[in-house]
Order: sequence, then C-alpha cells, then structure tokens
Amino acid sequence: MNIVERFGGVFLLPVAIAIIAFVLIGAPSSWLTLTVAGLAMGMMLFLMASGLSLVFGLMDVLNFGHSAFVSFGAFVAASVLAYFGGWLGSDSIVLNIMALVFAISAAIVFGAALGWFFERVIIKPVYSDHLRQILITMGALIVAEQLILATWGGTPTNVPRPQFLEGTIIVGGSSLEVYRLFAFVVGALVYAGLYLLLNKTRMGLLIRAGVENREMVEALGFRIDRLFIGVFMLGSGLAAMGGAMWAGYETLITPALGAEMMVIVFIVVIIGGLGSIQGTLLGAIMVALMQNYVGYLSPKLALASNMLLMMAILLWRPYGLAPAVK
Repeated sequence: MNIVERFGGVFLLPVAIAIIAFVLIGAPSSWLTLTVAGLAMGMMLFLMASGLSLVFGLMDVLNFGHSAFVSFGAFVAASVLAYFGGWLGSDSIVLNIMALVFAISAAIVFGAALGWFFERVIIKPVYSDHLRQILITMGALIVAEQLILATWGGTPTNVPRPQFLEGTIIVGGSSLEVYRLFAFVVGALVYAGLYLLLNKTRMGLLIRAGVENREMVEALGFRIDRLFIGVFMLGSGLAAMGGAMWAGYETLITPALGAEMMVIVFIVVIIGGLGSIQGTLLGAIMVALMQNYVGYLSPKLALASNMLLMMAILLWRPYGLAPAVK
C-alpha cells in the first residue's frame, strides 16, 4: 500500500488547491508566482514546525515556547550576516555561500543548545502536566522576547542577503525570486534528510516506535529519556534554521517574530497531525498556498484563511491529515 492510498489521497490536496486557484486566478503568470512563493513559504514553515510535531508526538509536551527558537535563530543569523557584510556584497559566490553557511550553522547550533537548556530546566519538571506546560512555556516565550529586545533592541533589524540570492528569474512571464527558489530547495533537502533519519536508521526506528507506543519501547530496555533530549535539540535546531531562513525571506525582523509565528506553526502541526513529518510538510504547504492564493483573490480574508482551513480539516479528520497516531 503506497503512502497516498494509506492516507486516503490527502497528499494530493495541495495539488487540488493549486488547480482550483489556477481556475480562479485566471492569469498563469500570477498563479505561477504565487505558487512558487507558497511552496517556498511552506518549506520554511515546515522547518519551524517539524520539531514541534515530533516533540508533541514523542514527548507529549505542549511547548508554546517553541517559536522562541525561531526568533533566536532569526536574530543570530541576522547578526552573523551583518558581521560578514563584506562577504555578502562580494562578487565571489564562494564568499557569499560561506557567509550564508556560517549564519545558518550559527542559528542551528544556538537553537540546539538552547533546546537542551529548555528541555532540562523548563520542560523536564512538568512532564505529564499539560496545564503547567502551557503556562511555563508561554512564560518562557515572553522571557525570550524580552531577552531579544534587551540584546538587539526594539528597532526592526535589517537582514542582508548574499548577492547571489538577490534578484529574480523570469519564467514564462512570471517573476520568481531567487531566494524563494533557494528556500524551497533547502526545505526539500531537510525533509529528505529527516525522512531518511526516521525511516532508514536505528534511531529513527526508536523515535517512530516511541511516538506510537512509548511504554513498549521502554519495556524493551531502551532509554526513551535520552531520545527526548536528542529530539528536542533536533526540533529546536530546525526551528532556529527556519527562523534564519525566514529572516532572509522577510529581510526585516522584530522581537515579536516568535509570537507572530506561534499561531501559524501550531496550525500547521494541527492540520498535518501530531508526530508526523509527512503530515507537517503537507500542512505547511497547504497553509502557505492557501494564504497566498486567498491573499491575492480576497486580501481581507487572508488572515482568516488559515483558521478556516484548520476548522474544515478538523471537521473532516479530527486527528489531522496524516497523524503518526490516532
């Protein structure tokens, strides 16, 4: 049974949305621009949400502070890019790439380290208590925003891009930003890496087994607690990477970035289903495409489109489109 059959064809939903939007928009060039932008945005949302989905599914932790990693990743990357400003403006693509790699790597390492601290100090004392998890992680998000405000200030921070990622490519009358194409490729590579990790390695087998039946894995003698720390750090690093990519996408960020992204990240996880990387990718792409298409067709409904999509999905499939557990 292939994956499409297993989940009742839900992975064809983005295609259906794109086809309906093509008919409604009527202009192929505008539709292509919106679709590429939506796919790029979806991949960045996937980076931010994938770790949260795994933490939900494996650890049963309601981490409302997850978007703090997004904020820190964005600001750390912005600082590193500013430091290597001379490399970014260089005609040498090698220097451009090195500056970008340093920025994204710094964001990932900082996010993973912060995730270790977050899990050990904040999350560990409140396992199995969802109410306290919500309260303490929301408090942690507020503290994180204040730390960012104290460190980087309240003025919006400009995020420079490498020169090779500037500009657009004209395809059939459509203007496609190079950075958006880059973001899509990076997101696709990360998804492929996560898929291989979870499906082709021993660690991935244990993680997936832990998502489905934690007690069974522990009864077999495996230390699930050690996996918890690794998964939390992985998720935090991915969120920080997503924040770094989002910073380059927006080019202007504020300390409120985490709070702004928190709602949409949770919508992605809820739509996709808990503990499922495939579901998270599906939810992220659907949310991004819907927001872009609705924003073009009816700007006043753009903000409500994601909520309406989530309500429709949950009425149809209460556990999400492709959950790891039901």
